Amino acid sequence: MTRTSDPFPAPPSQRLGDILVSQKVITKKELDSALKAQNRSGERLGQILVSRGAVNRLALSEALARQCGLAHIDLRKDQVDPSTAKLLGPDICRKLGCIPVRETGEELQVAIVDPWNIQPIHEHVSRIHPGKIQYLVTSEFDIEWATRAIFHETYINESIWGLFYRNPEECAHKTFTTPQIIAMAVIAFLLIIGMVFAPYITMLGLNIAAALIYLGISIFRFSIALSGAARQDLIAVTAQDLQALDDSQLPIYTILIPVFREKEVLPVLLQSIKELDYPASKLDVKLLLEEVDQETRQAAIAIHPPGNIEFITIPDSQPRTKPKACNYGLISARGKYLVIFDAEDKPERDQLKKVICTFKKGGEDLICVQAKLNYYNRNQNLLTRWFTCEYSNWFDMILPGLNRAGLPIPLGGTSNHFLTEKLRELGGWDPFNVTEDADLGIRMYKHNYKTAIVDSTTYEEANSKLWNWIRQRTRWIKGYLQTWFVNMRHPFRLLKELGLKGVLGFHLTVGGTPFLFILNPIFWFLTTMSFVFDIHFLSELFPPPIFFISAFNLIIGNFVFVYLNVISTFRRGYYELGKYALLSPIYWVLMSFAAWRAMWQLISKPFYWEKTTHGLSEHPDQEEEEFVPEGKA
Repeated sequence: MTRTSDPFPAPPSQRLGDILVSQKVITKKELDSALKAQNRSGERLGQILVSRGAVNRLALSEALARQCGLAHIDLRKDQVDPSTAKLLGPDICRKLGCIPVRETGEELQVAIVDPWNIQPIHEHVSRIHPGKIQYLVTSEFDIEWATRAIFHETYINESIWGLFYRNPEECAHKTFTTPQIIAMAVIAFLLIIGMVFAPYITMLGLNIAAALIYLGISIFRFSIALSGAARQDLIAVTAQDLQALDDSQLPIYTILIPVFREKEVLPVLLQSIKELDYPASKLDVKLLLEEVDQETRQAAIAIHPPGNIEFITIPDSQPRTKPKACNYGLISARGKYLVIFDAEDKPERDQLKKVICTFKKGGEDLICVQAKLNYYNRNQNLLTRWFTCEYSNWFDMILPGLNRAGLPIPLGGTSNHFLTEKLRELGGWDPFNVTEDADLGIRMYKHNYKTAIVDSTTYEEANSKLWNWIRQRTRWIKGYLQTWFVNMRHPFRLLKELGLKGVLGFHLTVGGTPFLFILNPIFWFLTTMSFVFDIHFLSELFPPPIFFISAFNLIIGNFVFVYLNVISTFRRGYYELGKYALLSPIYWVLMSFAAWRAMWQLISKPFYWEKTTHGLSEHPDQEEEEFVPEGKA
């Protein structure tokens, strides 16, 4: 029986579990199991039952309404009056778990999630409506759904323009600024003049500059990789640290999973979430689905995921990118911590707990922890083997080396763990940058925040189809170019923000990565021409000092990059990949093709997100192995 005269709930006459059992929503056995889990985690019984899939949120809210003696409302059927809902802002609605529904005469109806925490809600609502108030119980997801529907434009604007409103100079909405266009035009004009009136001097100067830059990037990458390989992680997480964690004290953890046309990998995704060593009732999992992708939505519904997985529909608007979807999910994130997982990801079970330990050991300026990435289908074909060699080098050696050197870290595309509120303060991700992770890593460094690398691996699906790989690599390199041009809008300001060491690291990493890929074919062509044809002009472009540097780059530089790929695979125990790492120069040809394609796209369609098709792995569960770092076996 419900009461409408008194806005506050009555003392419970029945326990929630008994109500659910009496209504035959759950069995006595399910209740007993959930109560044991409650003793371990300290979480609310209803949240535990929902996360286990024993109860849906509608049935839970109906039982809560019965327990406290308040009326129930289904916001999906009983629509909210938009003008009434706007009496409270979306932030307050989400924070308090309530939404004004309608005004009837002098009475205001307010839907709430938690009737046992009504006092802070009543304090806010009383300020906007001093008259009679009726509280109705609803589900948490219904509050989220109604809030997104009522404040639709606000959500869209925040997800697209949030960063731009905070700091337009950090947003890639404009690819090239007017001063940059003028500077490039002046450089092009001077080169043309030089090629007309002094072709030899001009080409010699370009050759000297390219050779020196190439040498500098090679030495930098080699030293950084050796640093990453030679020493252990700065913040070590031991088995004792993990055992010391009390499940009842663990905070809510938000997991954002952007998916688009990826119905094939949904079962892998749900299984990975289920296997995480973290109380399911404390996981705020948001499946971010594009409005136009009804096929994936229907596939997700058919799987019947547990109740802690929320479906969020991203309204169709441009740019249609992963960072825009993540920004949309960030708005309603409830966790103290937040992580991005891609749909095909398989993180190690204890990753979330390792990250929490890392945050506890880090300083106040630590706001991001990056997990290592690798592939579970590494032996599918030659392309996946090369891809695994590259990832092993980048995430196991280069990124730890950058971290220890105190340099900016371009984040990986997944398994970035953040302090949620700090991420919001930074404006989230740049929806116009197609490599939003690298951009965010540089932006955090500019704001004096730190990133740590955690000794935990997330396994992904390596691209096994050539054109699919080229599309993905084109997008990554285009995003690096976007990030470089955005940060080079004000070079002197960048120097002040990053410092000399940080600026050098930024140029050699973010600028140097695409530069090498773009430059390689030119030098390969010149080298081939000099060997095949006796062209006197080419030999004049390489006077003895430059010839020595170029020969060093060609022989020693390429050997170094191959060597790093070999030792990185050996450090992971992927000994069978060593022989394929020796063939890395063929892989670099493909990367150079993608780099030139990325340059063209940067001009023709900078925000275009080339979709990577997943679900191509033949045996996704057969190749994953635990990574035991050197010295820890």
